[in-house]
Amino acid sequence: MTATERFLRYVTFDTQSDEDSETRPSTAKQRLLGQVLADELAALGLENAHLDPEGAVYAHLPATPGRESDPVIALISHMDTAPAAPGANVKARRVMCTGADIVLNQEKGIVMETSVFPDLREKIGEELIVTDGTTLLGADDKAGVAEIMAAVEHLTAHPQLPHGRVAVCFTPDEEIGQGASYVDLDKLGAEFGYTVDGGPLGSLEYENFNAASAEIIVHGVNIHPGEGKNKMKNAALIAARFIAMVPPAESPAHTEGYEGFYHLCEMGGDENEARLSWIIRDHDREKFQARKKRIEAIAAYLNGEYGAGTVETEIKDSYYNMREKVADYPEVIARARNAYLSVPGVTVSEVPIRGGTDGAQLSWRGLPCPNLSTGGYHFHGVYEYIPTRSLEAMTQVLVRLLTMTQEEAEEASEGPLPQE
Repeated sequence: MTATERFLRYVTFDTQSDEDSETRPSTAKQRLLGQVLADELAALGLENAHLDPEGAVYAHLPATPGRESDPVIALISHMDTAPAAPGANVKARRVMCTGADIVLNQEKGIVMETSVFPDLREKIGEELIVTDGTTLLGADDKAGVAEIMAAVEHLTAHPQLPHGRVAVCFTPDEEIGQGASYVDLDKLGAEFGYTVDGGPLGSLEYENFNAASAEIIVHGVNIHPGEGKNKMKNAALIAARFIAMVPPAESPAHTEGYEGFYHLCEMGGDENEARLSWIIRDHDREKFQARKKRIEAIAAYLNGEYGAGTVETEIKDSYYNMREKVADYPEVIARARNAYLSVPGVTVSEVPIRGGTDGAQLSWRGLPCPNLSTGGYHFHGVYEYIPTRSLEAMTQVLVRLLTMTQEEAEEASEGPLPQE
């Protein structure tokens, strides 16, 4: 099957993860697709293809004769889709992009407008896979799954293509930040890997935000407002002061590229108690540390004004910039860069991730793991789409990635990574 055919099949499985669940995986339905993938990998002849008890899929493609000493390369994608939009009963269809608005759902009046999504103008003449406007599509990351499966199938069907040993892993629960925790590095047995979980075709990502969460609890004193003078301590108003003291221009709405931010995700409360949930992001480690200290300083200032213990702050680091780990492996980046450039019509875009990736956590766990594109656009929403050309081109990229010799990768290496 082609990557496109596989993708259209895989998106029919509802695999949404659940951030409120305490089970592993967070939803049992992810295991349904996992078992299908394990069975397909076994049918292709991969070794020890199986779905493990926690819902991750593992398999290994043996090296061809003469390439047994090559480093083992891992290809990793996640099976779950985001809880941000409906994920059941996905009705994917193919449409030709003409440059005009695309009607996703005539009955409901749902239209993907080029004025809102100008990237459509760059896809004129291409076939796109879109939704019916009522669900997400699932290209994040079933496109990556389909591309890896199609690449592995191509190698098994063409034994004349030499390659080293390949480790395949499909994980659940990436969308709720747990995907990397399912990867058993000993079982994977790889020297380095690639997550296939990025966006537009040709994107190569090896640096991401340092990330932390900040939970703020404000304790107030609630007195009848008629008797509140010099007694009431309104937690909701103190929380509002906290928000006002965070630099307003350093938010996602005002930043791009390497610029970090503070992002207020959730707020609630009353006079007695109020809660604020923030995320803190920055590519630069020193600036990241300074951002966390600013949050603590705001809390200290308000405690000085309203009394000790008024504002409680809990800051937890989530993940770190993978650049710090992959910078020592320029040949891993060069291999990916060379693989992209070997496929006609594909260019390389090396951009920082304004977010996180399983590859970051895996890199910090000891597996250098940059992130490759899938070819998809507008993930996590009903306007998600992917060109069929991108699905097939990424399959070719992965085949080239796996068949490239170590000598070719090292020769293509350009030394240290570009400076920020």
